[in-house]
Amino acid sequence: MSDRRDGAPEAALDAEGATDDAEDADSASPDGGHAAATPSTHTVRLELVDEPGQLLAALHPIADNGGNLLSIYHERGNKTPRGRIPVEVDFEATPERFEEIVDALRSEGVNVMQAGTERYAEEVTLLLFGHLIDTDLSDTLSEIEACESASVADVSLAAPQGTEEVSSARLRLEARAGETDAALAAVRDLAAAKDLRVVEPLTGVEA
Repeated sequence: MSDRRDGAPEAALDAEGATDDAEDADSASPDGGHAAATPSTHTVRLELVDEPGQLLAALHPIADNGGNLLSIYHERGNKTPRGRIPVEVDFEATPERFEEIVDALRSEGVNVMQAGTERYAEEVTLLLFGHLIDTDLSDTLSEIEACESASVADVSLAAPQGTEEVSSARLRLEARAGETDAALAAVRDLAAAKDLRVVEPLTGVEA
């Protein structure tokens, strides 16, 4: 015969104690008892300067922020319009870590051309030579802006001999990812129509 006076069976007390313990464990868990997000495979496409150590420097933000590197495709024979090296990196990370990695890459000055399915603008710098003022530089820039593939991010005009003589303009264009060639073709056509000379793209020039 049991000498307990509260009438609660021992099994019921044990179950209640186990439930309390589980609730305490859940409340102590940082994620409230939910399972951590499962890592998945992500791809980033980077644009690196062709200098020693650049690839290693670009990989540090990935590893330092919880990314598990899977593969690296280094396209040394296929340079971007700015004369840089495209590099494709596959790695595993949770969605939250993936966003942190992309932010860390940008903070380190690495140009992220594509992250997952999201593609970013490509940049190219070129020079225009000729009678830019006489042919209406404002109109020239407006026509470039009208091109669906590109927009003018920055322009710098130099006219050392006066506005009536030959001058030059340094343009930094932003093109939709994968549409840089189309943007350059539009600029060439416009330059030909206005009897201007194009020097493009400028390599080794920071945008």
